[in-house]
Amino acid sequence: MSELKQYPVIYEQPVAWGDMDAFGHVNNAMYYRYVENARLAYWGLLDLSNESVVTVVSSNQCRYLRPVIFPDHLKVAARIEEIRNSAFRMHYLLWSEKQQSIVATSEAVIVCVDKTTMQKTEIPQYIREKIKMLELSVQHEI
Repeated sequence: MSELKQYPVIYEQPVAWGDMDAFGHVNNAMYYRYVENARLAYWGLLDLSNESVVTVVSSNQCRYLRPVIFPDHLKVAARIEEIRNSAFRMHYLLWSEKQQSIVATSEAVIVCVDKTTMQKTEIPQYIREKIKMLELSVQHEI
């Protein structure tokens, strides 16, 4: 679990019975919901709810390493790996308490959009600074 130490957000995600599919393991689509929960926890720490910009997922991917089966409890770690002009790239680790290992990794590119025009916009400097400070809280430099 030492892999999680450089992630400023660790979201506790219980695995529900309904998360599983007919093959008896967590359905692949649920992993995107899990990382979404971690991403929202990250946003909560930045306190971006009343800003002039909103964020949208431009792309995402998930690499499934081991199947997850109910009952289990995941730790979903989230951090920002790269800040661009109007977007940033987030990385996630999904750690299984039951298996004591990483069961999946995921990445997403998030784009900042002006709330009024709904057009892509530059990430405001003060938001960049908030992100850098949060990442530095776990000695992760962007």
